[in-house]
Amino acid sequence: MAKETQEAITVKKSEDFSEWYQQVVQKAELADYSTVKGCMIIRPNAYYIWQQIQDYFNKRLKSLKVKNAYFPLFIPEKFFQKEAEHAQGFKPEVAWIANTEEGERLAIRPTSETVMYDSYSKWIRSHKDLPLRINQWVNIVRWETKATRLFIRTREFLWQEGHCVYETEKECDKETLIFLREYEKLCKELLALPVITGKKSEKEKFAGAHYTLSIESIMPDGKALQMGTSHNLGQGFARSFKINFLGKDGKEHMPWQNSWGVTTRLIGALAMMHGDDKGLILPPKVAIHKIVLVPILFKDSQEKVLKKAKELEKKLKKYDCLLDDRGGYSAGWKFNEWEVKGIPIRIELGPRDLQKNQVVLIRRDTNHKKEVKISQLDKAIKKTLEDIHNNLYEKARKELESKVVEVDNLVDFRKAIKGDKLVKVFWCGSRDSEEELKELAEGAKSINSPFDQNKKGKCFHCNKESNYWYFAKSY
Repeated sequence: MAKETQEAITVKKSEDFSEWYQQVVQKAELADYSTVKGCMIIRPNAYYIWQQIQDYFNKRLKSLKVKNAYFPLFIPEKFFQKEAEHAQGFKPEVAWIANTEEGERLAIRPTSETVMYDSYSKWIRSHKDLPLRINQWVNIVRWETKATRLFIRTREFLWQEGHCVYETEKECDKETLIFLREYEKLCKELLALPVITGKKSEKEKFAGAHYTLSIESIMPDGKALQMGTSHNLGQGFARSFKINFLGKDGKEHMPWQNSWGVTTRLIGALAMMHGDDKGLILPPKVAIHKIVLVPILFKDSQEKVLKKAKELEKKLKKYDCLLDDRGGYSAGWKFNEWEVKGIPIRIELGPRDLQKNQVVLIRRDTNHKKEVKISQLDKAIKKTLEDIHNNLYEKARKELESKVVEVDNLVDFRKAIKGDKLVKVFWCGSRDSEEELKELAEGAKSINSPFDQNKKGKCFHCNKESNYWYFAKSY
């Protein structure tokens, strides 16, 4: 008999969220800590999720006429010096290495605007070269000094970054929003994650951007998590890198640019939002195995049950069905392992089920179990997988909405923040006001200002006419 080393989650999500999250990520074999401080190892279960994100989004990029490319990891220091605001914004996070051949430092890519736009300045000559739309899937290094949290904050992570160039501001505005909406769809359709869309404040926008749009969500512990951004970069980078084009009118013009990206942080968001006290719960579309089949074995019926289980495994191949026929482990131990790892559906097959020509189907999201005739199994699986995705999204949406509290004064604002809420409030959005609020906001900061607002009010801080904004503590 093999030694059973149980890997159950030992803390409740509601009691110690931070410890719960670390255990889920490690015990579900999504990631582990590297021996290099601040870095992580992305394990196959999580890398598969990232591959599904890539596959989904690459199809969307193709439809939007965006092409994938790859630019260097190393960026000359002189490129950062060309755009002062951008350089200042990234100064604390940049990792540098000496370039003894050319006598200047090289940055390890914290983002790729500068290295890409140097090439753009050579490639773009005429309005016929526009719009230029390029994306790359790469790794990023940001020399974080804060405590590491797997997927959420590490020194190296994976991301997708798109960089486009347009003739007009109107085109740039239109597509900056389009790419943000694509992120919103990705989160809903693939990851079952609801998000809040809106515009970042002047203080919180991307360094060097004209403005920044974002998708955000609030995790079960009440902290906001930025899930993706889309930046209208204006003409600042074009000016710094001398990107110009000959227009239809025969005159030289300066283009407009945007950049947009999501990261492996999405995997952390998925684990935080959907997981429970038993472990991870995976949305079916990103599960490496959508089904685990566990035969219930007894000596007198083992051969027959295993034979039928292997037949079912072949029939369910399109769901990447995993047959757990390991010896030396109890059925209960196996159930627990696959619950920790979040496989959407567990199918049990025992001698009684064999006699009735049925299986027992258990949903990971609700733990509901039902008997299903083998002849109806494919239909039941399709319906269940769809139901799981929809249920996870609706549950997360209600969780997010339950965190929102609308206030109109500083006292109630501070109280709501202390209660780990997402505060909705009329606010002027000014940089000065945000600096002043830094000392008064109980550790909260502005998240974004939602789109499609139909009324204005008085700023809760300075009494100026204002739009709605969200505030929260954040990761």
